[in-house]
Amino acid sequence: MSEYEKSKINWYNKHYKKLLIFPIILLILSLFQLAYTYSTTGQIINRDISLTGGTSITVFSENEINTQELSSFLEKKNQDFEIKELSDFKSGKQKAIIIETLSSSEEIKIILEEFFGYKLNNENSSVESTGSALGESFYKQLIYAVILSFVFMSIIVFIIFRSKIPSFAVIISAFADIVMTIAVVNILGMKISGAGITAILMLIGYSVDTDIMLTTRMLKRQGDTNDNLKEAFKTGLTMTLTSIIAIFTALIITNSISNVLSQIFTILLIGLIFDIINTWVTNVIILKWYLEKKNE
Repeated sequence: MSEYEKSKINWYNKHYKKLLIFPIILLILSLFQLAYTYSTTGQIINRDISLTGGTSITVFSENEINTQELSSFLEKKNQDFEIKELSDFKSGKQKAIIIETLSSSEEIKIILEEFFGYKLNNENSSVESTGSALGESFYKQLIYAVILSFVFMSIIVFIIFRSKIPSFAVIISAFADIVMTIAVVNILGMKISGAGITAILMLIGYSVDTDIMLTTRMLKRQGDTNDNLKEAFKTGLTMTLTSIIAIFTALIITNSISNVLSQIFTILLIGLIFDIINTWVTNVIILKWYLEKKNE
């Protein structure tokens, strides 16, 4: 090992605890963002009509629909709406548009027919409606599923490691991944659907995966802590970067084709980026600190 490498390791061993400030600030800012969203909307996330209730109309047209003109028209009608475009992946040509609104299907159809100048039927459009009670019930069930998954994950982690501090490090890292991801999703103005909640469930698995691998290598393997950390870092970062590349590629392909898949991949991509910070800064520092105290 060169003198330069030794000096880097010595600097890290001396100052690594200070690096914990960065993820702590990120987590605090994310919690503030969720608190702000809750204070303004009554929920910690922005939900789409599948979770609040409302109407979704997909309009198919051979000619491209000017979404800016449609948006201005709907604003004049005092409509609370969101417009999405579906495009062909190869040509990039618009295939359809989706209008989501809290209005009833009959009300929004009349308004859209006024804009398009023709009747909307089963051949040129499709309509999906969700009742507010059903949407709220579905949302609560999904939230319960996320909470239960997190609780069971925490129990399994405690059973595996049988030690409070390492288990806490895994759990707090996974918790931070979820909180930071939701905060960024809110900042981006994304309205989460049932698919988005499912992506958060998947993110729990992705987050815990590298954390458990790291903790196992740090606790179970003999030898120098820094050497074990270095080997775990190589393996874990390779796993995460491979997943990020695959998900980013899928996001590019599905972005203009499927809003459902696009939302899932976007949430997973954001979550995996934060997972790098929370695993290789938060979890590593807590574990290294714990092992130093234990050896003393």
